[in-house]
Amino acid sequence: MSGRGIQPAAKRLFDVAASLLLLALCLPLLLGAAALVKLTSPGPVLFLQERPGLGGRVFRIYKLRTMRTGSERMVKGQEVGRDDPRVTPAGRLLRRTKVDELPQLLNVLKGDMSLVGPRPERLASLEDYDAETARRLDMLPGMTGLAQVSGNICLPLEERYRLDVYYVDHFSLSLDIRILLRTVGVVLLGEGRYAGRPLVHTGEGAGQSGARHPGP
Repeated sequence: MSGRGIQPAAKRLFDVAASLLLLALCLPLLLGAAALVKLTSPGPVLFLQERPGLGGRVFRIYKLRTMRTGSERMVKGQEVGRDDPRVTPAGRLLRRTKVDELPQLLNVLKGDMSLVGPRPERLASLEDYDAETARRLDMLPGMTGLAQVSGNICLPLEERYRLDVYYVDHFSLSLDIRILLRTVGVVLLGEGRYAGRPLVHTGEGAGQSGARHPGP
């Protein structure tokens, strides 16, 4: 089997092992965050929503609830932005530190997601996909991804999609590790820290080969 051929199996093995370790290490933090959500705003602790996964297959994503009850029913044009009044004070902290995403480790263990991959969007977003953008569904969605460590909300949506498709074409376990390492920087320093500092230089198109990989 070629090196490229074993990458998916190695990625899945890494996902399971790393997720189990992270769940064990982060359990006290996760429980504390869940208590914070429960004590500071009415409503459930967990936010569950259907998202498109590999090949467009629908799965239910898990997150700690960070918004006021009812306001999570987002429609087009009402995505969560900076200083969004729908986000609770505790939710703002959880979003800033990405702690609200920790329940997705369960999605990874179930095989719905990977640690690294294109972030799963709302089902309604699929209506706007063209054939190129739809290629981001050719891999499992991730808890973090190339766009998330390259500026994320500081980037135009089209650029985020381009980075997602680039990742689909060039994924490897080594690239995953680089993305995970930079994710630590995003958690500590914020997404804006890496605006204008992409992890990879993709050239003019996401599908081009021969990309250069600057340091994290």
